[in-house]
Amino acid sequence: MTDDEVLDERAVLRRYLQAARDTLVWKLEGLDERQARWPHTPTGTNLLGLVKHAAGVEADYFGVTFGRPWPGPPMPWTDESAPPNTDMWATTEETTAGIVALYRSVWAFADELIATAPLDTRGRVPWWPEERATVTLRQVVVHTTYDLSRHAGHADILRELTDGAAGLRADVSNLPDQSAQDWADYVTRLRGVAESFPPGT
Repeated sequence: MTDDEVLDERAVLRRYLQAARDTLVWKLEGLDERQARWPHTPTGTNLLGLVKHAAGVEADYFGVTFGRPWPGPPMPWTDESAPPNTDMWATTEETTAGIVALYRSVWAFADELIATAPLDTRGRVPWWPEERATVTLRQVVVHTTYDLSRHAGHADILRELTDGAAGLRADVSNLPDQSAQDWADYVTRLRGVAESFPPGT
């Protein structure tokens, strides 16, 4: 593989990773602290919690995995001894602005490694089963992008449930250009189709 091909691969990996990050943060824009924290699912999934979780995920995967201690403020929710789901919600002392700023600083920490280390750099994920704990930087970028993209999908739905805002990213909605009435009619039609099937069929 030539140097140019390596640079291209690195650029592609970085672009998709950043797109997932940007979507998560964008979905918080314009919300107050209550809206950002509101749990919309039976398991408590909320927008600010997703971003807090993502900060810890990246700090660990691009830090611990490659023997790089996270140099920023402590993230106690990433400790093994932390109670379940501590990373999935924000306390009253934590603010949306503070968590977003923390996450952006984690991006810089991760991107330093992605930009400078060979993509076949070996690391070890201590919380994975031993037989697959040894990984490459390339694999970690792909895995993290997959994880963040999944959470970006969660964020899409949570934001729409919060205030009706929907779309792929700030500059491209990736949705048909329809009026509110068009969307209401569309949803009514889908409900009609669903209701044509008796429960349990």
